[in-house]
Amino acid sequence: MANEREIRIAKDLLKIRAVFFRPEEPFTWASGIKSPVYCDNRLTLTSPEVRNDVEEGLAELIREYYPDTEVLMGTSTAGIAHAAITGHLLGLPMGYVRSGAKDHGRKNQIEGRLDAGQKVVVIEDLISTAGSAVEVVNILREAGAEVLGIASIFTYGMARGLQRLEEAGVSNRSLTNFDVIAQVAAEEGYIRPEDVRRLLAFRDNPSDESWIGGNL
Repeated sequence: MANEREIRIAKDLLKIRAVFFRPEEPFTWASGIKSPVYCDNRLTLTSPEVRNDVEEGLAELIREYYPDTEVLMGTSTAGIAHAAITGHLLGLPMGYVRSGAKDHGRKNQIEGRLDAGQKVVVIEDLISTAGSAVEVVNILREAGAEVLGIASIFTYGMARGLQRLEEAGVSNRSLTNFDVIAQVAAEEGYIRPEDVRRLLAFRDNPSDESWIGGNL
């Protein structure tokens, strides 16, 4: 059963239209997956009310699940602003991890001070197949950090993502998830109630594209 925070963030994302439903013209993710849904959490930054809910929510997650955190590290680029604001709320230092090392200057891949042995939480905007988040975790571990886990705004709960997180031995805590978004969207008239089952079927088996061209 969804908790109050998951429902509140789901309503926030829907209200600012950060969640798009488009089965007739699917979105293609970086992983190549065709999806009837796209969540653009960058839009939370341009809505002060929603931004406050998100950053306070991330701070709550860290206090609750990762109380020993010493440093926040955002994923590049979507997690950087959230790591900075949440770090400010918690009084914690932050940095971020590039997708690749710079080819100039100090050629850093990790930006910001990180000492070996420090306890780190990765800040990510969303988790789908978890490939980029796990890559960041591995980079931080190679640098000597103790990664306590990941805090994210939204997770799809896809089997591939859950498997990758388990294989990497890292936990993820999200403010809301795909199941809650789908249910709230139906309750508030963004989609039809009968479409919830179709959305969850996509989540459970992304390779089944039978939903393409449907009405949602």
